Amino acid sequence: MSDSQLADLAHAAGISTAWIDANGRQQHVSPPAQRALLEALGYPAQSPQQIASSLATLQHAEQEAGPGPLIVHQQGHSLALGQYFRSHTRCQIKLESGGIIDASLDADGGLAAIAECGYHQLLIADQALALAIAPPACPSLRELIGRDHAWGLTAQVYALRRPGDGGLGDMAALEALARSAAEQGADALAISPLHAMFSANHDQYSPYSPSSRLFFNPLHAAPDSLLGQDEVLCAIANCNLLEEWQRLEQLEFIDWPAVASARYRVLRRLHEQFVASAPARLALDFARFRQEGGDALLQHCTFEALHGVMKQQGESGDWRVWPEHYRAPQHAAVERFAIEHAQEVELHAFNQWLIARGLQRAQDAAREAGMGIGLIADLAVGADGAGSQAWARQSELLPSVTVGAPPDILNRSGQAWGVSAFSPKGLRQHGFRAFIEMLRASLAHVGGVRIDHVMGLKRLWVIPQGAESREGAYLDYPFQDLLRLLALEASRHRALVIGEDLGTVPDGLREELARRHLLGMRVLLFEQRDGRFIAPPHWPRDALATTTTHDLPSIRGWFAGRDIDWRLQAGHCTPEQTEVDRQHRPGEVAALRAALAEQGELEHGDSDEHCLDAAIGFIGKTPAPLVLLPLEDAVGELEQANLPGPGNIHPNWRRRWSRNASELLDQADARRRLARLDAARDGRQHD
Repeated sequence: MSDSQLADLAHAAGISTAWIDANGRQQHVSPPAQRALLEALGYPAQSPQQIASSLATLQHAEQEAGPGPLIVHQQGHSLALGQYFRSHTRCQIKLESGGIIDASLDADGGLAAIAECGYHQLLIADQALALAIAPPACPSLRELIGRDHAWGLTAQVYALRRPGDGGLGDMAALEALARSAAEQGADALAISPLHAMFSANHDQYSPYSPSSRLFFNPLHAAPDSLLGQDEVLCAIANCNLLEEWQRLEQLEFIDWPAVASARYRVLRRLHEQFVASAPARLALDFARFRQEGGDALLQHCTFEALHGVMKQQGESGDWRVWPEHYRAPQHAAVERFAIEHAQEVELHAFNQWLIARGLQRAQDAAREAGMGIGLIADLAVGADGAGSQAWARQSELLPSVTVGAPPDILNRSGQAWGVSAFSPKGLRQHGFRAFIEMLRASLAHVGGVRIDHVMGLKRLWVIPQGAESREGAYLDYPFQDLLRLLALEASRHRALVIGEDLGTVPDGLREELARRHLLGMRVLLFEQRDGRFIAPPHWPRDALATTTTHDLPSIRGWFAGRDIDWRLQAGHCTPEQTEVDRQHRPGEVAALRAALAEQGELEHGDSDEHCLDAAIGFIGKTPAPLVLLPLEDAVGELEQANLPGPGNIHPNWRRRWSRNASELLDQADARRRLARLDAARDGRQHD
């Protein structure tokens, strides 16, 4: 079998057979790995005959591909259509705003530039095509708040605490934290993902492995904010859950299964009370919410109901092995199920209404308290292949591969995240529907969005189901189209966009993101060169600055080597490697102390506690448009939120703060640190 013939097929399918690793070395995808991936993508490649047939199929599809159903283009640029239509063909553009432009293609088949951004309709040669005209870039920080430098916090929503929360952070606690942060000068509050999980699977709670990125996790709803405290207390009492509610609230770590069980019982009771005696104003708002949610909301709620029934009957929760008539949302059997279980479907819509309204309330509170941006949502890189989004958008996701990452500076063994990715071909064929609706859902109630693993807009490391990370390869995506749609949606929502670009980054990606005003990310612990930490003036101006992330140790934890201890305890590191890491850390600590001292942030003899404050002042001096300080560093926490890697020894996504969200930033140490950051950022305004 010819390896070159196999490589030709891989390239035609969008698979890169070679790539540059985090150390700058070229790596190659083995022929067996290429074949496995091609098979997983639907292109038989086990023999020369199969390869030739698959390649012919791909080439024919490319030749026959038309311009639509959605043409994505940039404002102010002429559109080349000569490949599809004759020169001088007359056409009409129906603008989203209601205007009409009569035009014709020029001698080269070009359509004159369209000045108005939006989703328009192009009528040409008896075809009606959708046309998305995007601005050249996302809104910049200056466009949004009138300043070039700002700061904010990052917080894990589940970890927040408030009286009566029943053991899990919710929208009321988030609202309280947003107000408190704004009072001390913060312009933004970036939060952990709030994506919808599986209401019938209480053991799955990682916010980065959701059922759907189109909807929210109702466990984080604060029903009392909308329905009233008496109504919620009544529901808790009627469910005989008062003692359990209080027990869960006192725990140091979240008991997700117990919290989910209790909260869903209360939500069900609240829905029953709502159906029986909802105030007219709220009933009308709920009805409007369901109508605006349309088919997407109905499908998600139907999936939740169907998933719950399947689990109750002892069936698999994975829709891919359900009876065939339940595997397609449009099947008549699914429609009958939704009608027969209308109350259950409505319950899940009710839950979505509560969380959506609570998130909007928190954003409104943040802006009213003085934040220029407000909440920044976190958009996970993928969704569980067994979940709602994959069920509803089957033709737009890849069913037989999962997403991960090759070995990089975050994980030397590579990563397999177990989530599904969009299909590049499926996106194009459906006018990027799934991508657009995901962006709109993410931006609906916030002032910005952080795109996890933003490199996925250009390429994703995809792995056949059940294989290890090293058996994967990069799959190309329509980068420019996705960037343009992102710029269009961000502009329509007046939102800041952040791209998490940590790991193996392809050449030119950061420059392209900067050109389109997507802020990259730079982390203090990584900003080293030749054994020295990079001084603030030399940090980039097109990326946000932060001390650490949820996947890394806090600054105090890093100084104390807690991450090294945890990696050994969790089995992620051998004792031998642990000893090497422990011997290496003092040199890193000394280098950071030296860098802090050089900037006048640290004096000789200062303790590690002073180093934390100094590090905050240090990143505040960078030219980064935005500095985001993790809540862990603002309050001086020793432990980190998440330890990436296998196993469950580390309490990932389970740590809770001991203080209420409204009080966290009122501690003297926290106030001092935030004042230092605010002063450093204010100094940047006058540079």
